[in-house]
Amino acid sequence: MGSIIKAENLVKEFKIGTQGKGILSTLKSAFKRDTETKTAVNDISFEINKGEFVGYIGPNGAGKSTTIKMLTGILVPTSGQCSVNDIVPYKNRKHNAKNVGVVFGQRSQLWWDLPIEDTYKMLAHMYKVPTSTYKERIQFLSTLLGLDEFWDQPVRQLSLGQRMRGELGAALIHMPPILYLDEPTIGMDSIVKENIREFLREINNKFETTIILTTHDLDDIERLCSKVIVINHGTILFNGSVETLKHDYGTKSQFVVEYIGQIGQKHYFPFERSEEATDALLKSFMARGQIKDISIQEPLIEDVIKNLYQGVSV
Repeated sequence: MGSIIKAENLVKEFKIGTQGKGILSTLKSAFKRDTETKTAVNDISFEINKGEFVGYIGPNGAGKSTTIKMLTGILVPTSGQCSVNDIVPYKNRKHNAKNVGVVFGQRSQLWWDLPIEDTYKMLAHMYKVPTSTYKERIQFLSTLLGLDEFWDQPVRQLSLGQRMRGELGAALIHMPPILYLDEPTIGMDSIVKENIREFLREINNKFETTIILTTHDLDDIERLCSKVIVINHGTILFNGSVETLKHDYGTKSQFVVEYIGQIGQKHYFPFERSEEATDALLKSFMARGQIKDISIQEPLIEDVIKNLYQGVSV
């Protein structure tokens, strides 16, 4: 399974205007603006394979959205290069657009005063989706996203959850092999979030759609992603599987054991995952008394990310 997205030594810098204090500085800036250079993305490299579901995470200002905009062709790298499905995005934006779908949580691609039905028809025309294919696709998307309940309502009348379902459908009208999601569940309640997660799992599994997800909701990462790239101050701190991230930066998994006769008292036993170690631990638990309940407590992803930012490995 080859790489479908590649970034090599990718850098993006922005020139930002500066202004000193005082009237003299204000007058001077009217004729000549002083600038400083801000590096939003700093020499990052990664590869993403076809069908991977990747979490691309970091704090505000880390460089996540800037990276996505370079991969979509909206921004041109200052240096380095990237390719998406063997296309350099900014050199061939039109061709690249046919291969990708994009959902920005804070920006809409739906026409505000039109029902989503009209928006979808216009998008199908833009992407040259055949009529028969369009009808099948709408039926599929409607079944998974529940579009029927607001199909003929103007977008301005939709709830946030309905609008986001509409945005996801719009991004997939042409069934692109790659889907970029920038904070798609922001501001939603838990039920709507879970519905959208189920939809994304289905798309990823059924069509092997490669999905890159930026989010501050770490539940999204844990429930959806097999791989995670962590970025901070424009630099990649981690690139690997969620399990490796937990192993390297998380606390150990723990058995939580309750014994009969010890009401409300729980015993915690950290352990390494191996058949031999688990068997030995279970035997030691049973030797201590009659077990009422036993469960496994995994490291919290929030604690894992915190350890990574602080440079604490375990």
